[in-house]
Amino acid sequence: MTLTLDEANRVAAGAMEHAASIDILVCVAVCDAGGKLVSFQRMDGAIWAAVYGCQGKAAASAAFGRPSGDLTERADHPTFRGIVAKDGGHMILGRGAVPIMRDGQVIGACGVGGGTGEEDEECAAAGVATL
Repeated sequence: MTLTLDEANRVAAGAMEHAASIDILVCVAVCDAGGKLVSFQRMDGAIWAAVYGCQGKAAASAAFGRPSGDLTERADHPTFRGIVAKDGGHMILGRGAVPIMRDGQVIGACGVGGGTGEEDEECAAAGVATL
């Protein structure tokens, strides 16, 4: 099962629509199950650092099939640190990404950066809900 570009773009659009509704500027990354970028959008005026944060949160969420914020408590576990290191250190923990599931399988994730962790996660969930 794969995530199509059309689906990824719909997820990104839904996340940005929610961001606009709560008056924040965000970057949105949608990745496949392997954590590789499928779609990326940056709202006009969104902070540049969010470009990296949203991608890292999406990769972590896809890798573990959980919201990225749920992984924070595991950050110091040796196995987790090893996985993150082997991935090249691209994964970022903290709220803001949710997995995209289909028929019980992870097919990708949506990561958002630019708001608070809670706002980012709300936007990501709103984007995923468009599928």
